[in-house]
Amino acid sequence: MEIEKILKITSNLPLSKGVVVNLIYTACIVNKELNIVLKPYGISLQQFNVLRILRGQKGNSVTLATIQERMIAKMSNTTRLVDKLKKKGYVQKELNKENKRKIDITITREGLELLDKIDTLINSAEKKIISSLTDYEAYDLIRLLEKIRLIAD
Repeated sequence: MEIEKILKITSNLPLSKGVVVNLIYTACIVNKELNIVLKPYGISLQQFNVLRILRGQKGNSVTLATIQERMIAKMSNTTRLVDKLKKKGYVQKELNKENKRKIDITITREGLELLDKIDTLINSAEKKIISSLTDYEAYDLIRLLEKIRLIAD
């Protein structure tokens, strides 16, 4: 359905506004679908992203700056996200041995177990989200989104 009908806009949007509104609206739908999967586990999409970043370190610790750099949503308050995950027992924090102003963060066994439970559900949700696209369309969409992101460089 056209975005104008969905949002009950009576006039045609200029092309640039139509593209941006469609992107934002679709991103909200994707976030909603993924958050539905995560809600029973008591974590947000941003917290899930932090856990996946930490899992990717294969037991090595990273600093808050490294996590922030690798976050999908760059405006997230990484310190707050990590503190919430620490309270839940999914991460641990320690002072960096070389630089006492930095904090080293690692994922705990509980955090890894949580990701093991969630991974299959997230993978299924992601497949459902793009189920109306052919493989060719999915690759084309990735290509087009990458092209739009060039403005960030």
